[in-house]
Amino acid sequence: NLWIAQLIESLRAKFPDLIIHQPSFRFIPTYDIDEAYSYRHKQLWRIAGGFMRSAMRGEWSMMREMINVVWGKPKDPYDAFEWMDGLNRRYDLRPIYFFLIASKTARYDKNILSSKKAMQKLVAEHSSRYETGIHPSWRSGDDPAELKLEILRLDHIEGKQIHYSRQHYIRFSLPETFRQLIDLDIESDFSMGYGSINGFRASVASPFYWYDLEKEEQTKLMIYPFCFMDANSFYKQNLSPQEALEELKHFYHVVRSVNGTLITIWHNNFLGTAKKFKGWREMYEEFVRMVWERQMSNQ
Repeated sequence: NLWIAQLIESLRAKFPDLIIHQPSFRFIPTYDIDEAYSYRHKQLWRIAGGFMRSAMRGEWSMMREMINVVWGKPKDPYDAFEWMDGLNRRYDLRPIYFFLIASKTARYDKNILSSKKAMQKLVAEHSSRYETGIHPSWRSGDDPAELKLEILRLDHIEGKQIHYSRQHYIRFSLPETFRQLIDLDIESDFSMGYGSINGFRASVASPFYWYDLEKEEQTKLMIYPFCFMDANSFYKQNLSPQEALEELKHFYHVVRSVNGTLITIWHNNFLGTAKKFKGWREMYEEFVRMVWERQMSNQ
């Protein structure tokens, strides 16, 4: 983006009457629903296993919380969906939700099963209000047939064809993954970013069509690069909410300066009430408010 800006300056210096159409800054918040609920709606064996692990560690408060949530007293700590919806409406956001719809639970695929009515309801409600996409399971990375089944399953739940995707754990292989997505009629992918640190993996902050180098052809798959993910800040960079906010602000200013598209990834568990993620919900709202206020002031 910076290189293009320099090129435009050089062109205008040589051709003063040259008209160049430039894009406007966009903010696209996205949400990965890897694990919709911490306790509620999960299989009994998973609840029992979690209870036993907490007992062995002496995590008595967590055990009490687990029992209370399962019995329907407080809201599940990962259930931030009503809060997220309120934030979207308050600041006129147009987010995209990516749902993990695995055939079975596993080490890296922890969402509740799509056969659960609670999961179907959650997906359907969001599909009626927002853009949604598939969040392919870890297992589908080793089994292309599973990827097809997951997309068809999400199609069926939503009652419409899915065209957006983002790989779980940002796991993809080139060119195989993108070719598979194209064959399954996915039109836009949001996986282009790092799964360990925030930044610009493709060195660009604007959508672009994926170019298949082996075939030497531009494809119809639009790539939307992201530059920030909450999990990177928390697990990999060990940032506090305030430090992550400063990082977010940095990316905002950089992307806005080149009229790029700022795409962020958040997970519902970071925006819930779990003690582990205390302060992250408030930090995210502060950032969204800042973006909204600056957009209003520029109108």
